[in-house]
Amino acid sequence: MIPIIQRNMGWIEVICGCMFSGKSEELIRRLRRAVIARQKVAVFKPLIDNRFSDDHIVSHSEQRIESRAISSSADLIELALESHVVGIDEAQFFDEGIVEVAVRLANMGKRVIAAGLDMDYRGLPFHPMPHLMTVAEYITKTHAICVQCGNPASFTQRNTEQSDQVVVGASEFYEARCRNCFQPPLGEPVNRGKGETAKGQEG
Repeated sequence: MIPIIQRNMGWIEVICGCMFSGKSEELIRRLRRAVIARQKVAVFKPLIDNRFSDDHIVSHSEQRIESRAISSSADLIELALESHVVGIDEAQFFDEGIVEVAVRLANMGKRVIAAGLDMDYRGLPFHPMPHLMTVAEYITKTHAICVQCGNPASFTQRNTEQSDQVVVGASEFYEARCRNCFQPPLGEPVNRGKGETAKGQEG
């Protein structure tokens, strides 16, 4: 819940979690409330995210809101100048400059809401999300349901042998896992899900 803040003061909200945890859905919900309140809203996503639509943010539950795809965080400032609220989806896919952009927008009196993965498929921090969370006033951690056991899930399991950090996809490549069911890839620095970082192992 966002407290009442004096008018003309900006701030940053971050919605983070694993895949299928409702991040985009929560982002869309907050942006729609701002629209109902007759605030000017600008919504952005990285150009790389074209899984469901080129000109909308679309959640896994098929909620959607019109957005603009951009290739660089530097494009955001000018495009968001006339807005009261700035929404950013899949923030982990932007360059590190997104952090400075978010801070500048907040300092200009705008409400910035960014959603993204906090960990990659290895269970390691997905930059620039950690830095973005550091400068945010409000952080919401969302959870999915583990497809293996039904417990709360905070890890994203990749079911493909591709080793690039960024492989755009949905349920055909990924599923949500809890700490116990998460199986990191072999032979890479990983977070095993039980409080230690090491080379990936079986099981």
